Amino acid sequence: MSENNPEHKRAARERLAAERERQKAHDKRRRTTIVGGAVICVLALAAVIGVIAANTGGDGDESSGPVVAPKGASGKDNLAVPLGKPEARSTLTVWEDFRCPACKQFEDTFRKTVHELTDSGKLKVEYHLVTLIDNNMGGSGSRRAANAAVCAQDAGKFAPYHDLLFENQPPETDDAYGSDARLTELAGKVEGLDTPAFRKCVEEGRHNSWVAKSQQAFEKSGLQGTPTVLLNGKNIYGDQSNPLTPDKLKKMVEQADKD
Repeated sequence: MSENNPEHKRAARERLAAERERQKAHDKRRRTTIVGGAVICVLALAAVIGVIAANTGGDGDESSGPVVAPKGASGKDNLAVPLGKPEARSTLTVWEDFRCPACKQFEDTFRKTVHELTDSGKLKVEYHLVTLIDNNMGGSGSRRAANAAVCAQDAGKFAPYHDLLFENQPPETDDAYGSDARLTELAGKVEGLDTPAFRKCVEEGRHNSWVAKSQQAFEKSGLQGTPTVLLNGKNIYGDQSNPLTPDKLKKMVEQADKD
């Protein structure tokens, strides 16, 4: 058949067009496969990054750095903030969470008596700060407030700032203490506390790992909740059949001071 035959030319053009369509379809499938593979790789990488972030605490977990104890910390592993004269014969051990309503109730009831006993030299207090409410309710206010409190300890202002945090405690479900701005605002009410050094300590979370270690110590201790209050190692708070009162605490401390 002659190559100049019109039927032959038409058939050739049709075969060429069909081949071009097959090639276009092949190229499209190839591009789709490449793009799809790239998307899968990106998603896989994102998943890996997510796992790494979760395992390292991710955004918002700032408790994985070195443990930096505040100035003057005492007790096992330097996890207690002391108040009062070291030579006092009685020791009040208090485990507290700055977001804990029951802790506020204890502080509001016993604050005056505790200060009176520490000022007289009859009692020393060891404060242990924990993060139960953060763990149970979410948020970071327990941890951030505890860090801010021991930043105040570094500045020699723990007692007044500690008291202010409880006096201004937000509702349990309100994570207001998760705001550094709120914590520094309260610091402004303590003379000489709101300094660049204090703000840096708060904003950097300098003592976050120390707070986390204190929480771990609480979990290992077998204690059930906050506040836990021990006088010379004996639990004196929480017995509903014989509730502690400021007057009873004062008498117990004064009796121990005589023995």
